[in-house]
Amino acid sequence: MNIYVGNLPYNVRDEELRATFEPYGTVVSAEVIFDKRTRRSRGYGFVEMTVDAEGQRAIAALNGSELYGRELRVDASQPKSDKPEPGSREGGSERDNRGRSPRSGNNERSNPSPTAPESAAGIKGFFKRLFG
Repeated sequence: MNIYVGNLPYNVRDEELRATFEPYGTVVSAEVIFDKRTRRSRGYGFVEMTVDAEGQRAIAALNGSELYGRELRVDASQPKSDKPEPGSREGGSERDNRGRSPRSGNNERSNPSPTAPESAAGIKGFFKRLFG
């Protein structure tokens, strides 16, 4: 069973996360997620336990408990296939390959050709061309 552990203190490492879950059963893996660029903990991690009943018992016992002054959020992890992909149309952003929204229309400015006849002169003509 895969378990999500959120609101982890930033100083917690894999070994401490494993030690927190071991009293409830056999822990296959425990991993705190780190930001690749800053190398700082992102404040969440995942624990894998062999037996689902042990995992459920750990979730019930640890959800809402404190670890180094922070209240943990512990829940069964959703498989990646059940989550919407980032940028997908299902709950994500609807953008084309140039980063524009399809509903925004053409974002490029249309420049009138230099040979187009002027419909009016002066400031009135300027505003007419500007606002249509």
